[in-house]
This record gives sequence, C-alpha cells and structure tokens, in this order.
Amino acid sequence: MSGLYDYSIATQLHGVPFDALVMAAMLRADTHNLNLLARAFPALAGEVRARYEAPGGALPTAPTS
Repeated sequence: MSGLYDYSIATQLHGVPFDALVMAAMLRADTHNLNLLARAFPALAGEVRARYEAPGGALPTAPTS
C-alpha cells in the first residue's frame, strides 16, 4: 500500500496526460513492476524504450509533441 503522501501527490497532478503518467511510472519502476506495466501498455513500453535510447528522447519519425 502506498500511503497518504503518495495519494496527496496524486491529487496534485491535474492536467497531466495519462500516457505521461504511465511513462513516468515505467521509467521509475523496478523490474517486476516494469514488466507488469509493459504487459498492460505494450505500445507505451515500446515508445519509452525507443525514446530512452534516442538522443534527447526525440524519435526521427515522430512529432515532437
């Protein structure tokens, strides 16, 4: 279980796109949780991997936004 602090922070994340939250979770996850997230969101996991390895996170074939 997380706790009051985590819940409090979560309530302050207004306007943050869902995909950004999932990507942030993937970047900070341990191996087990990363695998769970990657199974649940395979397209986002692939994008995170590709952007992690790309200079500045920019993919040559994708828009910057």
